[in-house]
Amino acid sequence: MRLLLRPILIVFLLATQLLASEISRGEEQITWLEAVAPPFFIHDGPFRGEGYQDQLTEILKEHLPQYRHRHLQANITRHYQQWRQGEKACSIGMYRTLEREEFAYFSIPSVFSLPPVLIIHRDRLADFGDPKSVSLKEILISGKLVIGRPDNRSYGIICDAILDAYGNEHNIFNYEGPELATNLFKMLQAGRIDALPGLPEEAMYLAEQMGIREEIITLPIAEHQNSHDASLSAVACSKTPWGKTAIAAINKILLEQRPTERYRTAYERWLDPHSITEYRRLYDEVFLSTSQ
Repeated sequence: MRLLLRPILIVFLLATQLLASEISRGEEQITWLEAVAPPFFIHDGPFRGEGYQDQLTEILKEHLPQYRHRHLQANITRHYQQWRQGEKACSIGMYRTLEREEFAYFSIPSVFSLPPVLIIHRDRLADFGDPKSVSLKEILISGKLVIGRPDNRSYGIICDAILDAYGNEHNIFNYEGPELATNLFKMLQAGRIDALPGLPEEAMYLAEQMGIREEIITLPIAEHQNSHDASLSAVACSKTPWGKTAIAAINKILLEQRPTERYRTAYERWLDPHSITEYRRLYDEVFLSTSQ
């Protein structure tokens, strides 16, 4: 009987060790939350995986061998749910807001982008006065135009504050659903909305994919001209002891990797040549000098 029990005991101990190992490894998993929003993330088509946040996530993953990595496509509302529930989840490029700080820890800036613009149809330029830049505040106060706004998406403190303070049911069309930017572009093209905020590389990518690049133009938002707040976003992880540890590890990697050409060119891949010189100047002067 003892001879029979010994193999059983050995098998039991091995199974227990394997289970403990799996539990331990489970504690070290990061779920990377990814919005369906090219060219931040590109999940399908010929450019799959070439979004600039795809590329930056890969850099972080390479330097985080202590974690297992999982990817999950999720809209912003799902991001919020994951963090509020304390899931072991992070996202590469999120604006830091007071609301989000209630349930997420933030790294030092991880992404430096050109500031948001107002995207309009070329045929509607006269409705905006044919300007070199536009005041988002004045547009909303006038009440003559409707701005499309994805629910829970942030465009930085300045832009968000203006949208919150002056937006109402008459001048803002709030939208939540799959493929936010693509569907809002379709609404813009159909004339259901007059403009929408967005990043310039996002606007041109989507317009080109939809075959309407020549029909779309972008207008700089005047309120962003003297601030770089809207250009800086960070890695966000659940506000838990796990998230605090993950952010500490991510911060060390960012300080090492942000000065590299590979890190910088992940975003430049989606800029027009005219914008690259100015982007590199700001990258060095603003992004690399910001460590909090």
